[in-house]
Amino acid sequence: MNAAPHAHDVRTVFEDLGSRPEGLSSADAATALERHGENALPQAAEETWWQRLLRQFRDPMIYVLIAAGVMTALLGEVVDTIVIAAVVIINAAVGFFQEGKAANALAAIRDMLSPSSEVLRDNAWVTVASSELVPGDVVRLRPGDKVPADLRLFQSSSLRIEESALTGESVPADKRIEAVAEGSDLGDRTSMAFSGTTVAAGTGLGVVTATGADTQIGHITTMLDEVEAAETPLTRSMSRFSSMLAVGAVLLAALMIAVSVIIYGTSWGEVLMSAIGFAVAAIPEGLPAVMAITLALGVQKMAARNAITRRLTSVETLGSVTTVCTDKTGTLTRNEMTVRAVHTRNHTYEVTGTGYAPEGRLLLDDEVVTPDGHLDLARMAQVAAYANDAGVEKRDGRWVLTGEPTDGGLRTFALKAGVDDTARRIAEVPFDSEFKYMATLDALEQGAVVHLKGAPDRLLDRCDRQSSPDGGTEPLDRAYWEGKIEEFGARGLRVLAAAWKRGEGLDDVTVGDVDAGGFVFLGLYGIIDPPRDEVVDAVRTVQEAGVRVRMITGDHASTASAIAREVGLAGHRAITGAELEKATDSELQTIVRDHDVYARTSPEHKLRLVQALQANGEVVAMTGDGVNDAPSLKQSDVGVAMGIKGTEATKDAADIVLADDNFATIAAAMKMGRTIYDNLRKAIVFMLPTNGAQGLVIFVAMLVGMTLPITPLQVLWVNLITAVTLSLALSFEPAEPGIMQRRPRNPDAALLDSEAILRILYVSVLIGGATIAVFQYLQMNDASLEVSRTIAVNTLVVGQVFYLFSARFSRVSALRRELFTTNPVSWLCVALMLALQLAFTYLPFMQAAFDTTSVGLLSWGVPILAGVLVFAAVEVDKLIRRRV
Repeated sequence: MNAAPHAHDVRTVFEDLGSRPEGLSSADAATALERHGENALPQAAEETWWQRLLRQFRDPMIYVLIAAGVMTALLGEVVDTIVIAAVVIINAAVGFFQEGKAANALAAIRDMLSPSSEVLRDNAWVTVASSELVPGDVVRLRPGDKVPADLRLFQSSSLRIEESALTGESVPADKRIEAVAEGSDLGDRTSMAFSGTTVAAGTGLGVVTATGADTQIGHITTMLDEVEAAETPLTRSMSRFSSMLAVGAVLLAALMIAVSVIIYGTSWGEVLMSAIGFAVAAIPEGLPAVMAITLALGVQKMAARNAITRRLTSVETLGSVTTVCTDKTGTLTRNEMTVRAVHTRNHTYEVTGTGYAPEGRLLLDDEVVTPDGHLDLARMAQVAAYANDAGVEKRDGRWVLTGEPTDGGLRTFALKAGVDDTARRIAEVPFDSEFKYMATLDALEQGAVVHLKGAPDRLLDRCDRQSSPDGGTEPLDRAYWEGKIEEFGARGLRVLAAAWKRGEGLDDVTVGDVDAGGFVFLGLYGIIDPPRDEVVDAVRTVQEAGVRVRMITGDHASTASAIAREVGLAGHRAITGAELEKATDSELQTIVRDHDVYARTSPEHKLRLVQALQANGEVVAMTGDGVNDAPSLKQSDVGVAMGIKGTEATKDAADIVLADDNFATIAAAMKMGRTIYDNLRKAIVFMLPTNGAQGLVIFVAMLVGMTLPITPLQVLWVNLITAVTLSLALSFEPAEPGIMQRRPRNPDAALLDSEAILRILYVSVLIGGATIAVFQYLQMNDASLEVSRTIAVNTLVVGQVFYLFSARFSRVSALRRELFTTNPVSWLCVALMLALQLAFTYLPFMQAAFDTTSVGLLSWGVPILAGVLVFAAVEVDKLIRRRV
């Protein structure tokens, strides 16, 4: 098929396809079906449950733990093997169940296709499965039909097609049969009907030019299949961090083995168990579980704020984004046409309120007015009410449109003005894209009246007079109205006009009656799909957080620029899809640095823009609601879909779905993401001294040839209960003050800075040194090995409890009221930790499992003293840093 059927006349298209207006024969269709294949979109293989489960084990720290488990099993240490296996399995299970079902965007797009179609075969209309359509088939379109394939139209009667999911257009596109320029944007190809779109009004005939993967929607599925999900900043940071810890632990364990065997002649069995104990001690095996639980808690909190997160790491990633790319229609705006201004020869009236809810005011010079005292406004409201086939009604608390969006906006304006359609309609001329107007003959109290609304130029051609300021009429001043039309257009408003004339003696109205003229021009309606009420504040909040907001829409440049100015994105002109088409990838990287508004974009353009931003080092969140947004949502670091008006394809390609379609929810999600990252970092800075202290105890003991103060199994116990109690407490920490005034963090920055590393080192030395000192003191005073190890473990645990109190506040002193009031979960976790440790010390079956024994009440004084010293040291460190 010719590469651009929209740019060629119908006869040429039929010749290229080997078809004719009478359609194909059944034999020709069967041959074509063998050649082109079914009219179906390609299917990508889904991730199976076991692939998702295996992915949970892809972590260097988990690899070391698995190796340790295998070694303990070979050495016959059954209890150690069971505990290590339990830790690994619990971590995997948490990630597996929290992550949920993987995305399946292609299946959702396939659901958009029509199941059957009316086709002209063998000179007769038949209904066939849409999958059997082939290029050259002639298809009939009726209102409500889904377009089954890409069609070149050759007959059209008032045909209008809803294409917003594909092109981003706010209103249905008028379709004609005339060819358009070859380089036309997708939304300007008026001679085409695209697969997956819906017929809003009128009828038409078209010849199939592309099926399956060759259609425009097929290109989108191909792009989705080719796009690889981006690795999140947290995933990258944790991967680097895990690799460094795992490699370091293995190297130090190897060093210990060499020293023990060569210098002290320790047996291989004993030295291997000690090395395994060190590796287990040095690796925070509870960290993956803490990370998963912290993210899961964030997911639950965001669900309460109407943001449904489909992938755990997406919440944190949203907290680190540097750029939010947003679609306009349905995201920044409601995708609900609204009359914003009404201009008559007397005045310009501003109309407040958004969407189809008839809630708003009519303003003149900022003063509220009513049609009762303004005849010009009353007549504009009457035309909006009477020359209208749309309706709005309240369902389940929401105002819902029945009919076309533009008519819905006019109906809502009429209701705001207090005018309902109470007249008896005698006759009508329905809207047609050929003549671009609608006329009704209505019986009013004062007699029959013809109400006319439509494109301003068409109405001006049919008017010889205009309404005058005194309520009468005067000769039409066409130049005046053309100037006002340009003014409204510069504001990004879609302009419709209203006119009327007396209809005495008429019992019908036809196109000929309208074209005969004699109308009085009443004025102009300025209509727009306005920004949501909450968007302006939300955009400001996001910008104050150091995040740049960019609008990428398929709508016209003037409309995009007008909305951009209203939401606070003014400053640069809109870059069009045609300009993006000409730009190389390197030129595009320069363009995205300087411009924030992009109009008349295709799905390919959106995808390239996201890729260019990522190439510049940006962490990109992309929001959208149409299937045209799906590839860029999948490519972005965080894809955010609208839950109410978003297509299923968009939701399935996204990481986060906004249940309320509210852009402001993104700002709340960003704050939650930053809080989660802070809390994860606090958890790491808290957990590592536990591992550092344990590793130090075993490392020093082996290097100097002393008895191990704690056994490998006791190490696992401390790590596990610390992770599920104390570390988890940090997941509930509230956001720090000023968190949304920070600059976004550098996604390539290390997870831990020098301050965090220094704190981890000295706290590890303090707790580890106290543990060794306590153990050695007890051994020198003839305490049993079980008693010495039990008190040593208690010293580790109590030291961690006191360190938790200080770690909750990274910079400021922990000696404050908020220590007791802002995170009650932390106190519950401390109580649980101490209860578990008491069970570890005193319950017989725990004593048997972990080689512990009961100790006297006074023996707890030593661990408490060690904990106080740790707390004091960290607080002094914070005080010095604040002073310096």
